[in-house]
Amino acid sequence: MPDDLTPATDRASVDTVSTDRPATSGPAGAGAGTTGPAGLAGVEAVPGAAKPDALLVVDDVVRRFGGMTAVDVAHLEVQRGAITALIGPNGAGKTTFFNLLTGFDVPDGGAWTFEGRSLAKKSAAKVARTGAVRTFQLTKALSRLTVLDNMRLAATQHPGENLFASLVPPLWKKREAEVTAKAMELLERFKLDSKKDDFAGSLSGGQRKLLEMARALMTDPTMIMLDEPMAGVNPALVQSLLGHVQALRDEGMTVLFVEHDMHAVRHISDWVVVMAEGRIVAEGPPEDVMQDQAVVDAYLGAHHDTDLGDDSLLDPDVLARLAAEEEKR
Repeated sequence: MPDDLTPATDRASVDTVSTDRPATSGPAGAGAGTTGPAGLAGVEAVPGAAKPDALLVVDDVVRRFGGMTAVDVAHLEVQRGAITALIGPNGAGKTTFFNLLTGFDVPDGGAWTFEGRSLAKKSAAKVARTGAVRTFQLTKALSRLTVLDNMRLAATQHPGENLFASLVPPLWKKREAEVTAKAMELLERFKLDSKKDDFAGSLSGGQRKLLEMARALMTDPTMIMLDEPMAGVNPALVQSLLGHVQALRDEGMTVLFVEHDMHAVRHISDWVVVMAEGRIVAEGPPEDVMQDQAVVDAYLGAHHDTDLGDDSLLDPDVLARLAAEEEKR
């Protein structure tokens, strides 16, 4: 039984999130589903499907650790302006794949482009400058700086970062004021403005996730990549996080996120990509993907008749029964 299914305490928060995504057409699990938002209507729901306006294109990216192949992605395209979820069981290679795409790790082979420009062999800093920024599963807030200072540090094109210019305040004070105003605007949007003078280390886990997302937006990214944004978040903040992710898409930003919370994925995603053992095993609209046989097998093994999007999975009695059945195998 996988340990990454949504706990029952999260369901109420997640299920209250509204979505204007139209219903999916096509037979479940048949690889023929289509979806309307962000230009994905008519896209075939198969691994490596071509997208009408692909922002990120990945080809033959492989990462091995000793004799184990952690990532082996033959082809993947991420649609511009859509929310794409990257899901899969623990150990599927999702975070490693994120690390490769964003310059935090180096692949053994392959190539990928972002807006037509190659990102292979580029450092994390150079990748971020192209407009592809990421957050982390374990938040990277600078605990001994204030929330506002964490935000200011993410700003780009600040003349005060030059050693000599920093000695002449008139050269950077105007830019500092602009950065501070932008930081406060984002903190207000994420309801963290009241915490601006608090140390980042004093924030709750959910507030740190919000801070990371807000800080990423200081760079005005084209695509934001979120690594398990709901992990460890108090249910009271789950709805807020989901709403912020949807708002990014509505503003024209591309969102690619790793998530284990199937109900969050179902409610906010336009497209879902499934990894298992380092490979892409399924793609498509969330309603279809969660009934796809390859996906159900990857998550639940022998329990192939169980729908990943079924709320009954969250019932403690059902979880206990499935666990008991698994122990008897």
